[in-house]
Amino acid sequence: MTTPPSPADTDHTIEHAVDAFSQLRDYFEGAIVVDSQTRITWIDTRYRQLLKLDPAFDPLGLHVEEIIPHSLLRRVVETGQPILLDIMNFDDRQFVVCRIPLKDDDGTVQGAVGFVFYDNVNYLAPILEKFEHLQRQLSRAQAALTRERKTKYSLSSFVGFSDTVKELKSVVRRFALRDGAALILGETGTGKELLAHAMHQQSDRADGPFVAVNVAAIPESLLEAEFFGVAPGAFTGADRKARPGKFELAHSGTLFLDEIGDMPAALQAKLLRALQEGEFEPLGSNTVKKVDVRIIAATSQDLEDRVADKSFRADLYYRIAVLTVHVPPLRARLDDIAPLCDALLEQTPRGAKQHGWIITPDAVEALQGHDWPGNVRELRNVLERAAALATSETLDGTVVRRAMPRRVGTSPPPHAQPDLAATKAGAERQAIVDALAASNGQKTAAAASLGISRSQFYEKLRRHSIDG
Repeated sequence: MTTPPSPADTDHTIEHAVDAFSQLRDYFEGAIVVDSQTRITWIDTRYRQLLKLDPAFDPLGLHVEEIIPHSLLRRVVETGQPILLDIMNFDDRQFVVCRIPLKDDDGTVQGAVGFVFYDNVNYLAPILEKFEHLQRQLSRAQAALTRERKTKYSLSSFVGFSDTVKELKSVVRRFALRDGAALILGETGTGKELLAHAMHQQSDRADGPFVAVNVAAIPESLLEAEFFGVAPGAFTGADRKARPGKFELAHSGTLFLDEIGDMPAALQAKLLRALQEGEFEPLGSNTVKKVDVRIIAATSQDLEDRVADKSFRADLYYRIAVLTVHVPPLRARLDDIAPLCDALLEQTPRGAKQHGWIITPDAVEALQGHDWPGNVRELRNVLERAAALATSETLDGTVVRRAMPRRVGTSPPPHAQPDLAATKAGAERQAIVDALAASNGQKTAAAASLGISRSQFYEKLRRHSIDG
């Protein structure tokens, strides 16, 4: 048990400090000393004048906060650590101060001393101005980053009033209240990321970050660093500072993994460990970091087929498919075309003198006759094209049909020249059908026979509406 300093030891230490102050008085504007209980034991005349104390008033024995409310000398005494430069407020003035602990020969804190270097912070104006500028820049950057990591969409952003959409939203609301991993399945352009945002927003993690990663958009060689971060100097050219990965950035929030079906096999194992253990090692580091992250994954591929042909780990699939959401294609909810058009046209640019786009019933009927392999994304493109072709604010059936893509396999009008794009698309579709037939429906073998990757093959299946 440490023996507390005796009053004699404390007085001796403080006497030495006061003697030292008398030799340094040209370098400061005032000084004060407190004991181990932060009671004032000495204060010089100049500090009294700075504080505008009455000459008859004796502050000795009072706790320092009774005289200087914003003093941090108590912190210095309790921690034994100095505060070498600070700006302290006193009434309507600011002092530039320094605070140092007083210790005996054994290192026991006996008290602390505070100096006032300047009673006018104008001396430090250039430094303060630079600091404030950097602080403003940091605040703006943090605010922008916070906005970027907040959800951009709510469940109301998923437009539709059909029974199919009502059931979908009900499922998403229920799953949002659970904290397990979720897998969103659906074709390209159906709104999978939008639903991931909505699920996060309605969860208990809504105040945490929402971090999205498109696995297919990142080169395979960079994926591990992107997910788990990089330790300082992990490889040639690496930053000297650690760079956090998406897992760390998503701590206490949600990590959205889009197109998870394109994840390389080597990374699948590391992702599985991170999900199971809640920990990971940054690239080039031996330090294990703990994270609390909810995973929402999405893919337009058939992961069960990927598991069957062993290109996707079965244990990872079962880990992320705890809660599965199936997003219907647009062709399965054609009744939602009209409200979707209204919502999308609100976002479609218009001329300065135009008040808003109007779509006619015959135009909606024409849109409902299309099979929409590109789903809502394709519908948006058609409406933007129609708006560019229109000569007024009204989009009627004629202008919409001009904007719509030509159906693959349809014959051109009599006396019209054959459409090269349609001819090529038809030939490609037939080649895919033939490849599937020759491989007995095995998609991996069919893709290999066509000389394309599996992800490219799935994209072409969707584009040509081939069930496979």
